Amino acid sequence: MSVVRSPFGQYPDGREIDLYTITNKMGMQAAVTNLGAALVRAAYPDREGRMADVVLGFDRGEDYLNNPSFLGVVIGPNANRTAGASFCLDGITYRLDVNDGANNLHSHKENGWHKRLWKGVAGDDSVTFTLEDSHGSLGFPGNRKVSVTYSLDDENALKIHYHGISDCRTILNMTNHSYFNLEGHDSGGIENHRLWLAASAYTPADAGSIPTGEIAGVKGTPMDFTAEKKIGAEIGADFEQLIFAGGYDHNWVIDGWDGTLRHFAALKAPGTGRIMDVYTTLPGVQFYSGNFIDRQSGKAGAVYEVRSGLCLETQYFPDSANKPEFPEDIFGDGKEYDSVTVYRFGIV
Repeated sequence: MSVVRSPFGQYPDGREIDLYTITNKMGMQAAVTNLGAALVRAAYPDREGRMADVVLGFDRGEDYLNNPSFLGVVIGPNANRTAGASFCLDGITYRLDVNDGANNLHSHKENGWHKRLWKGVAGDDSVTFTLEDSHGSLGFPGNRKVSVTYSLDDENALKIHYHGISDCRTILNMTNHSYFNLEGHDSGGIENHRLWLAASAYTPADAGSIPTGEIAGVKGTPMDFTAEKKIGAEIGADFEQLIFAGGYDHNWVIDGWDGTLRHFAALKAPGTGRIMDVYTTLPGVQFYSGNFIDRQSGKAGAVYEVRSGLCLETQYFPDSANKPEFPEDIFGDGKEYDSVTVYRFGIV
């Protein structure tokens, strides 16, 4: 196992952007950067032994500053959408950036944690990124200290451990926004990938992708992945939720959530034999089929566009701050935020 630090560009204020590459004894590589605490690379072989990078991203750190699709980055302090770009906590109304219709998406598109330069420290098989943010920053209360640790083991499991504290109650709901394509980041669409989700319910949303508050069963709908199926099988169905979102871009409710690490997803690329099993301690996952990826240049001259990759963003449910019926994402004042998500890569 090794961790190698290398230059990856320069932040606008002159500070260096770093890339950390973790390599295990199986030859798998995971590369992460202190800009946005982003996952830049995850490379491992297919059933024929051919190596490929399965994460969409960029060759230069500076390109993560112009990243409209949030490729690879950690979103914070609050991932996903907040209705009306505001929430009330302990009798105080907090107003966020209005950046997605009338709502807020991913805290702030220009100044969110995904565009901050984190402090990185390498371990034997891991990299820990830390960040501090002040009370009122981006509209959120609390002086916050957060960390994100990536670690890779010799069984090709990439673990992301998130931790956060605040001196007063606040929202903390971080996620990783990596786009995966198990055929290779430069191989085109993901519609032929096969997906299983241990989620018998999801949270329907309105035309602005704000959850209605309902928790609806997936049985008998195109939202049902409780039996493995091809992602493209029903993505174009005449179903209101899919029409609203241009495909899949919804929060699924993970069955049996109790805060322990649970296996909730399996993704397969039949053409290569690559698989990815996903585990989390969190109650929800945003499965996003890349419906609105802007056409852009990616790593090694690749061109990314609609459905070039898919996201499995573990999370507290969208708009939880305004939906008391959802699991609470309020932390601080002695209650620490702590979550783990694991992406385990393999072949069949």
